[in-house]
Amino acid sequence: MTAAEISRIAGVTRATVSNWRRRHDDFPAPSAGTETSPLYDLSAVQAWLRSRGHTSAAAPTEELRTALRLLGPGSGVAARLFPLVAAVSRRAPEELAELAALPDDQLIARAETTAGELPAAVPEAEPVRYGPDDADAVRALLGCVREAGPQAAVDVLAERELDEGAASGVYQTPEDLALLMARLLPADASRVLDPACGSGTLLAAAARQGARELFGQDSLPVQGRRTAVRLLLAAPEAETAIRVGDSLRDDAFPDVTVDAVLCNPPFADRDWGHDELAYDPRWAYGLPPRLESELAWVQHALAHLEPGGHAVMLLPPALAFRSSGRRVRAELIRAGALRAVVSLPARAAYPLHIGLQIWVFQRPEPGGTDRTTVLFVDGEGEQRDGAPGTASATDTATADAGTRGGSRPRRSGSSSSAAPSSAASFDWAGLTDRVLGQWAAFTTGPDTYADEPGVARAVPLVDLLDDVVDVTPARHVRATAGDIDPAGLARRVDDLYGQLAEQVAALAASSASGGWQPSGASAREWRTATVSDLARGGALTVLRAATPGTRGSKGYGAPAVERPVLTARDIATGNPPSGTAVDIHADAAQPVAAGDVLVRAVANGGNAAAMTRVADGRDAGALLGQHIHLLRPDPARLDPWFLAGFLGAEDNIASASTGSSLVHVTPGRLRVPLLPLEEQRRYGEAFRRVHELRAAVRRTADLAAATAATLTTGLTAGVLLPPAGPGTSGTPGSRSV
Repeated sequence: MTAAEISRIAGVTRATVSNWRRRHDDFPAPSAGTETSPLYDLSAVQAWLRSRGHTSAAAPTEELRTALRLLGPGSGVAARLFPLVAAVSRRAPEELAELAALPDDQLIARAETTAGELPAAVPEAEPVRYGPDDADAVRALLGCVREAGPQAAVDVLAERELDEGAASGVYQTPEDLALLMARLLPADASRVLDPACGSGTLLAAAARQGARELFGQDSLPVQGRRTAVRLLLAAPEAETAIRVGDSLRDDAFPDVTVDAVLCNPPFADRDWGHDELAYDPRWAYGLPPRLESELAWVQHALAHLEPGGHAVMLLPPALAFRSSGRRVRAELIRAGALRAVVSLPARAAYPLHIGLQIWVFQRPEPGGTDRTTVLFVDGEGEQRDGAPGTASATDTATADAGTRGGSRPRRSGSSSSAAPSSAASFDWAGLTDRVLGQWAAFTTGPDTYADEPGVARAVPLVDLLDDVVDVTPARHVRATAGDIDPAGLARRVDDLYGQLAEQVAALAASSASGGWQPSGASAREWRTATVSDLARGGALTVLRAATPGTRGSKGYGAPAVERPVLTARDIATGNPPSGTAVDIHADAAQPVAAGDVLVRAVANGGNAAAMTRVADGRDAGALLGQHIHLLRPDPARLDPWFLAGFLGAEDNIASASTGSSLVHVTPGRLRVPLLPLEEQRRYGEAFRRVHELRAAVRRTADLAAATAATLTTGLTAGVLLPPAGPGTSGTPGSRSV
């Protein structure tokens, strides 16, 4: 490891490491590298740090990444560690700590024995053997499982193996999106297949909704192992069958039919087998065009369904209108197989620059009820500022809630669907409620379903079967002038203007100068301490919510809670706790108390959204969501607003983070000035005013955007008239253009 990595894991500067090398004769000597760029043995450095009382300041996932990297490419240890994760996830934290403390030879022997407990559960896993060089990686893995949870360890292992294999197109389905897709399935769907299972996010979501037989296949062995271990952690009571191979060319489940299919297939794959599969019996709706691999996946999914079974698939928007797929789309519509199309905002999932779509299919039943309409929901339009029936800009803004997961984003074209959750710029909870509400109303009574102009509409099949067979939701749900009540819209405009005037006045009050004074001829200098130092001194307590996938006492079921959950998104937007039971883990229910300081654990690099928050009365009693660090200060020694203000500073966050586009904050490395409590309170009051200013700006911007969009809609739809002004009479036709 380099000196820079030593500084990172010790939570000190590079200069401090250089001083250690010069001043301490027992500091480990370089074991490789050059005189100008020396490399050090990880175990020796860690032992030296422990002897000096330095605890690691690096996140456990980063320590595992470092240990794997130091083994070099081609070691294959990441693949061999998957069974060990599944096995040790069943051990108590105290057992893991005892195991990690064993000497190297005993640790390796115990790890082999433990990993051998589950050899058949992971596809293509050879009998596990570890060598002496693997001891540091095994020890780091145990620490990661103990501190960050087994799923975090699985994601790091997959990331390493994917990097070594140079896999492309490895995109993870975000957990919020996976849960939405799973909830579109019937409640009694027990047997679920994902033929491009990737990291297993969709199958895990199906298990959370009650599925008990889970089938998955992926072309990458690492993804098969990743899914298998994820499901062992997430759904230990479910029956799982995970296979490795190309689902289109070499279907591992040729005779299996299921209640439901969930799938995020690869996009734009030109080598999917068009020529060799030309006469495949799965193409009941027509041979998929060479450049329409997605239609091959659609028909593969339908072929595996029981009559009446549902498939929910994440597909690119071009599939809805490309001329090459028109005939297959038409046949799917004529047969009644296409039930719904939902458009999503951009950044809902990779690739982030386009808004993907959820397509819902149902395999026709012989002699079943004829289906006469298709439901279209414009979830993308929901994010447009202020249009009638849509959410405002800030209501739909969210923060980073994702983790680095396993895989970094790559170009599309693989038969895998695993990668990091992305930070979305919209409200997942609101989008989910809207989509599920429309779907429930449509499936309950398709003949009596009431359209919601601008949001959702049930379109007769005959209206879709034109020359282009375009099933883009925005084209069909667009609100027309006849859908808008002129008087109601005028009242809405007046109401928005009233709210905007009040908010502008509040903003003016918040932005009053208030006597800010310069500190002098130069900036103040002060002594600082890290959060780790303050925690060791008893000035505060650091708590961290577990990441998704941590072992629970009853599997991965969401806990039955009635209290709201505070999420990372809420911290960024300033909204009240908005999460539900699915946003926490059964073993990670951490109640929030007034005065707690909350720090987002993950953020986009350069994201200006708030990183910290002081819990108030509306937060008290809420449960702590994922990806949040909770700092509970001793009020007799630390002012919470003072603490939150300095912790959330851009430079402070940058110095305590790893990553570039997606940064992970290590709270122990954040620094705080050492000031008397009375002076802390002065700074705290100033930071509170800054917080109020930021909140007022956000609310004002929301209302302004909503007002402008509503006015534009009314004027262009012909339901609002321009106000009378100089030189106009205010009546239609009074002056020509």
